[in-house]
Amino acid sequence: MHEMSLCESIIQIIEEEARQHGFARVQAVHLEIGALAGVEIPAMEFSFDVVRRGTVAEDARLVIHTIPGTAWCMGCDSNVEVRERLQACPKCGSWRLQVTGGEDLRIRHLEVDDRAHDEANSGMEHEQTKQHTAGS
Repeated sequence: MHEMSLCESIIQIIEEEARQHGFARVQAVHLEIGALAGVEIPAMEFSFDVVRRGTVAEDARLVIHTIPGTAWCMGCDSNVEVRERLQACPKCGSWRLQVTGGEDLRIRHLEVDDRAHDEANSGMEHEQTKQHTAGS
């Protein structure tokens, strides 16, 4: 199950972002997963639940945004939506499709809680929730 190693990598990225940006915990992890990425969503949800334990994402919700697969059809010169790699063009029936999108998996953004960081650094007692895009 490669979803476990994908989730381990996601947690590593989140932990690094927490160190760099000083947030205390993650409330939600929003992922974009392409329909052609080869990821089984139930396995991804199970794996995330396992690997998040003991991390800043321990209590985080996993929110998955599915991105449709897209391809260019050489038969009818159209951009079409596809559900799997080996399917005929939904417009003309040609099998000559070149995948153009929906193969990626990425962290769209994180919902983070800065409360513990704020309290440790400034004595503030309010909870601050922000959206954070990984890598920014």
